[in-house]
Amino acid sequence: MDDLTDVYNELIMEHSMNSYNKKRLENADFSEIGHNPNCGDEITLEIKMNGDIIEDMAFTGHGCAISQASTSIMIDTLKGKTIKDAQEIVKTFIEMIKRETLGEEELEKLEDAIAFKNVSNMPARVKCALLAWHTIEAILNKS
Repeated sequence: MDDLTDVYNELIMEHSMNSYNKKRLENADFSEIGHNPNCGDEITLEIKMNGDIIEDMAFTGHGCAISQASTSIMIDTLKGKTIKDAQEIVKTFIEMIKRETLGEEELEKLEDAIAFKNVSNMPARVKCALLAWHTIEAILNKS
């Protein structure tokens, strides 16, 4: 289990420091600001749709390593998915962080986002991990 935790920690650090998803998106169809007043993290999430498929996503803003990495990994996970599939993945991620019981099969949908599973044990970090996911949830519910 420790080896897996190390892999997850490395993934989070890599995404927080070198996110290729952190940029402006030309001709975005949706843009939504996510803000965590507790710690000052703020992101702007931009999405380009192709029908009901999330064609591209990007973000700008600032925040702690957890919120930045969670946003970047969320983009990797949801890009190319349908709105319906994305909504299901977002719901699963939020349930995982809130420690609502999920089976392994459910968690597999999360791909690399499962790296944040242990954040559920750190109450002060839960909002950091969820910032982008609540922001995308707002966009998907509008589209």
